[in-house]
Amino acid sequence: MSPIFVQFIRKPKAIFLVDALGAFATASILFLVQWRFREYFGMPWEVLSLLSMIAFIFAVYSISCFLFLNKNWRIFLKAIITANLLYCCLTAGLIIFYYSTLAILGLTYFLAEIAVIVGLVYIEFQTLKTSVTNIKMNA
Repeated sequence: MSPIFVQFIRKPKAIFLVDALGAFATASILFLVQWRFREYFGMPWEVLSLLSMIAFIFAVYSISCFLFLNKNWRIFLKAIITANLLYCCLTAGLIIFYYSTLAILGLTYFLAEIAVIVGLVYIEFQTLKTSVTNIKMNA
């Protein structure tokens, strides 16, 4: 088993911190792009604002889970997994819709963002799956 998975098996709440940091990074990058480099990405500022706000909400949710949850964290992890996947679907849909106006940099950024989020979702899902398996084994 990969060392990263072992770390999250030992402290599964830490995945919320990773998620929060990633969401804050996304919100910050999109906010910066929205105001300073929009023309290099080709995505309308309204879309960048929306994606930035969504990422910020996810960040607040995840950091709150990390700080305040002690029990029943699994349901909250399922919620952020679902939210992250929906965000990827939204982003993919926006890529398709705005494809003709996207610059190479914008297309590359949004595809990379989807790839990173899908990777995070995989780790979150493995953390959830492993914790459920450990509960069943200890019962």
